[in-house]
Amino acid sequence: MVQSLPSESEFRVAQSILPWEEEAAHRLIRGDLPHLPEGCGLSVMFPAYNDAHTIGALIDFSARILPQVTSDYEIVVVNDGSKDATGEVLAQRQKLYPFLRVVTHETNRGYGAALRSGFAAASKSHVFYTDGDGQYDPTELVALIPAMGENGMVNGYKLYRGDGLLRHVVGRIYHYTARTLFSLPIRDTDCDFRLIRRDVLTSLNLTSNSGSICCELVWQMKNSTLPIAEVGVRHYPRVSGTSQFFRPANIAASLQKLLQLWGKLVLGPWGGRVLRSLRLRQ
Repeated sequence: MVQSLPSESEFRVAQSILPWEEEAAHRLIRGDLPHLPEGCGLSVMFPAYNDAHTIGALIDFSARILPQVTSDYEIVVVNDGSKDATGEVLAQRQKLYPFLRVVTHETNRGYGAALRSGFAAASKSHVFYTDGDGQYDPTELVALIPAMGENGMVNGYKLYRGDGLLRHVVGRIYHYTARTLFSLPIRDTDCDFRLIRRDVLTSLNLTSNSGSICCELVWQMKNSTLPIAEVGVRHYPRVSGTSQFFRPANIAASLQKLLQLWGKLVLGPWGGRVLRSLRLRQ
């Protein structure tokens, strides 16, 4: 349980004010929030890389919403080799929240590796995750809970993209490329706002260290016997730092990793031969 809430000044330690905070504050005072079924717990997980200005708010608001949706909860943050003050912010929050667990990578291993570490560390029956950069409101996880039912996963999709036309276009191209290659049954592959049953997660064999893990996750979910539900969520402008994905070299590398994953998962034994012919093998 939450022993004490941090003061307003403690909320602001090394963090920016995020555009969703007012909406989240209104949600916190509602008396009709959905509750997970009796006996179900929730792990909220954030992968973080140089997110000192945003990770504190994500933890604080999650700590306030969690007791309203379940009596069994934890927060897990994977600090993926951050070079800024992310570690210091997490250490400060651990003093406030005994249910906060931090997994530290001494060097940056990549987004997929951070997710896999977080999934392995999560211990509750359901796992919710979103990114540590603060472009999603973590309290909006309450929109996913009613859709869980007998589904294996509830996948968020962006009602709009909050970071400009160019990124919207590039994001759509990436999504349609991934959806076509893998025949993915969802409308937004790169919306990292998901609620997943932990027993389903442990049955998957995720191997990607990069952002292509999202395609790997959805592809393996598609091939399981459990359906996927979808819920629209809000996406907000970035207030700190820069996206690693939207640099030309990183976009090319991401598409390469996507093709490598496609060869491995979809083509199977023929994948290596095709990738060698395309000279895409690392």
